Amino acid sequence: MSKPILVVIVGPTAVGKTSLSIELARKFETEIVSADSRQFYREMQIGTAKPTAIELDAAPHHLVNNLSVRDDYSVGHFEQDALRSISTIFSKKEIAIMVGGSGMYVDAVCNGLDDFPEIDPKYRENIKKEFEKKGISFLQEEVEKEDPEYFNIVDRQNPQRLMRALEVIYATGRTFSSFRVKKTVDRPFQVLKIGLEMERPLVYERIDQRMDLMIEEGLFEEAKRLYPLKHLNALQTVGYQEIFGFLDGHYDKEEAIRLLKRNSRRYAKRQLTWFKRDENTHWFAPSQLAEIKKLIEQKLESFKAEN
Repeated sequence: MSKPILVVIVGPTAVGKTSLSIELARKFETEIVSADSRQFYREMQIGTAKPTAIELDAAPHHLVNNLSVRDDYSVGHFEQDALRSISTIFSKKEIAIMVGGSGMYVDAVCNGLDDFPEIDPKYRENIKKEFEKKGISFLQEEVEKEDPEYFNIVDRQNPQRLMRALEVIYATGRTFSSFRVKKTVDRPFQVLKIGLEMERPLVYERIDQRMDLMIEEGLFEEAKRLYPLKHLNALQTVGYQEIFGFLDGHYDKEEAIRLLKRNSRRYAKRQLTWFKRDENTHWFAPSQLAEIKKLIEQKLESFKAEN
């Protein structure tokens, strides 16, 4: 018996993953699982490029607006929740769709989590003290020095990710990257990965336009409401940290907007670097909808023939 098909749509921010996933969900009469590590949180509406209410109504979605920023949530939690949602979809459908730009979360579902050693909490405590004294630049410089491979793909504005890498490095004497080579687990489904890409200047232009629209829709006001919670892990992310810096008085609003756009562009570049590592991903331009549908149909025909 052939396994059902999980269609995974990946690519950099603002490339058009949401609209493609909805188009495919409607075409194949199935449901969508979000693999975006920020769209889980109800309080983060504007700055996460969440599907709109109309888009959420257009196709059933799982793992969107399902958490509070106060919730303690890890990649391991996501792996379990996503696999449950996917299993529910496969109880009714031959195809499920997962979409998102958070590479670590996508990998957790497709390949399983990496096997990291237990780390003495004292390492995290010492690193946190240094971070509180020297700021995020200390973490960035240390990770770049100790593990340039991971530094090239990590979200450099997320201190939790940077501290996690450093605690592993300091405790084991090995790079964080060296532990990220776990053998792929056997899942009860096939994975068909579809990557969306376009010329980098066009992606950057779309990011800038999206950021302008978010600001117009009230991104600064949303960040101001969330400011008392800025220490929470969910808010250690591009799109909010830059505004928190403005609210802290470190720079003016014009500089905050420049940083929002610059850091979003840098994040998109790292996303593409991450996803390009997987040689099994089929890459398309967002306009190649017919070709993407044909590829999925061929895979589905093979599934039906074997069943």
